Parts: sequence; C-alpha cells; structure tokens
Amino acid sequence: MMRLVLRRLITLVPLVWLVVTATFVVVHAAPGSYADTLDHPRLTNEGRELIRDRYGLDQPLHQQYVQWLRAVATGDLGTSYLFKEPVTRVITRALPPTLLLTGTALLFDLMLGLGIAMAAARRPYGWVDRVTTVLGLGVYGLPSFWVAGMAILVFAVWLGWFPPSHMHSVGADQLSGVARLADLLHHLVLPALCLGVVGAAATARYLRATLIETGTSRFVLAARARGLSERRILWVHSLRPALLPVATLIGLSVPFLVSGSVVVESIFSWPGMGRVLWLSAQARDVPVVLGVTLVGALAVVLGSLLADLLYAVVDPRVREQR
Repeated sequence: MMRLVLRRLITLVPLVWLVVTATFVVVHAAPGSYADTLDHPRLTNEGRELIRDRYGLDQPLHQQYVQWLRAVATGDLGTSYLFKEPVTRVITRALPPTLLLTGTALLFDLMLGLGIAMAAARRPYGWVDRVTTVLGLGVYGLPSFWVAGMAILVFAVWLGWFPPSHMHSVGADQLSGVARLADLLHHLVLPALCLGVVGAAATARYLRATLIETGTSRFVLAARARGLSERRILWVHSLRPALLPVATLIGLSVPFLVSGSVVVESIFSWPGMGRVLWLSAQARDVPVVLGVTLVGALAVVLGSLLADLLYAVVDPRVREQR
C-alpha cells in the first residue's frame, strides 16, 4: 500500500506541471488580453497600454511563464485582474460552495444509482430493468445546460418549489442560524439534483452490470443452494463485490468535487469554482484560470490515488498484489 502511494506521489509533480503548462500556452495563444476585454468609454489606447504594463502583459511569453512558475513554487498564485485580490483568496472563497454543491450531488448520484441498480438487478431483463435502462440512457445523454434550464423552468418558474438561482435569498444574513440553514438547503436542492441525476444514470448502469455478473458467481450459487432468499443474496452476498466500481467512482469524483460544474454553477449563479472559472475565462483573467487549473490538476492526481486506495480496501486481493 505504501509503495502505491509513493509511486502516485512521484508522478504528481510532472503531471501537474504538464497540465498547467499546457493551460498556460492555450490561454496565452488566444488573441487579446485582459486589457482588451475592458469596455469603458473613457479608456483610451494609452490607458490599455498602461494596464498591460502594470500586469506584465506586454512581456514576452517565456518571461511571463518563468515569472509565474517561480511565484507558484513559493505558493504565490498571483493577483486576480478581475477580482482585484490574491488568487488564493478567490479560490479559498469559492471552494466551500463548490464542495457543498458537488458533495451533495455526489450523494444524490450514489443513492439514486444504487437504488435503481438494486431494483433492476433483482429481475434482470424484466420490465423494471428495461424501463430503467431506457430512461437511464436517455437522461445520461442530456446536456447539463438543458437539464439545468428545464429544471429552473419547471420547478422554479412554473411550480415555484425552489429558487432559480444564487446560494442564499436576499436578506438571508438577517435570518437566525436554523432559518439561514433552511434557506441554504432550499437553494441547494435544485442544482445538486441537476448534477446528481445525470451522474446517477451512469452509476446505475455500472452497478447493475456488476450485480448481474456477481449473481452468477459460485458463492452466490452456493447461497441459493442453501435456500437463502433473493433479497438476502442481493444485499449481503452480491452488493460488496458490486461496490468496487463505486469505490473507483468516488475517487475519480474528487476533481469534479473540487473544480465544480462550470455550466450548472453559471446557470444557477452559484458562487463556486466553476462560476469563478467561467467569469475569469471571459475576462481573460489568466492568474485565476491558471490557479483553478492547478487546483484541478492536483485534484485529478489525488483522486486517482484515492480511487486506488479505496479499491484496495474493498478488494483484499489488490492489497496482496501490491
């Protein structure tokens, strides 16, 4: 187990460097800069040149890259052009809302996916299995912006069950602790469901296939020979081997948990990492884009490591091999 962790950690530095370097090149390859995105009637060409000089945007690309890399090595991600504050502060402020949203969405994903898979695997190729298969494939193929837009239209505009945007209501700061928490949960349900339902369709398919495959294993056949009920066989004997894909899914969901969903957060005006990345990309706020990319790259490596560790915990054979 320790050798696995060390091998993964050794690959962390070059992988993160490659991802961030590629992002740096792509961002700077786009025409224009932050100074060109500013639209003010009193801003002259001389003023734009002063802005480029202030932020070092007029320097050669390799010089900007070396300066940024040196700063990152000391823990300094720079200052945001758009938010006028350190990038670390922008990310620190946006990370908790994203973790709350994506963590809740992952919980919905696993709960719905597990429930649908268990219902479908009880009678493989029965009517429940066929209906959930068709619906799951249909939901999984829907684009996230369409799901979010329809959810707002139906549940916020037509039915009025949930608010259409933001993390809190206007004046929520004046509410008591319990009322403020209830207001937060009221705003959280709809965007979390938009993210979780789509993921649940894929989770249900993975779990269903594993449960059906496990149902033909020798230990399951032996359990049937002992006269155990199908419910007990499914929940006690088939479920644990079927959790292997779930363990991998949880680990690989770490980048999603950290970086958030750009589309859903932007549509719901959720103040998380995804919305910050979207606003920064529009404004050509390079320090924030690179900072978010760096955090996302670290999350990918750590998520892959977590997936391997969870897989080893669930399956003892993996620990023996490694």
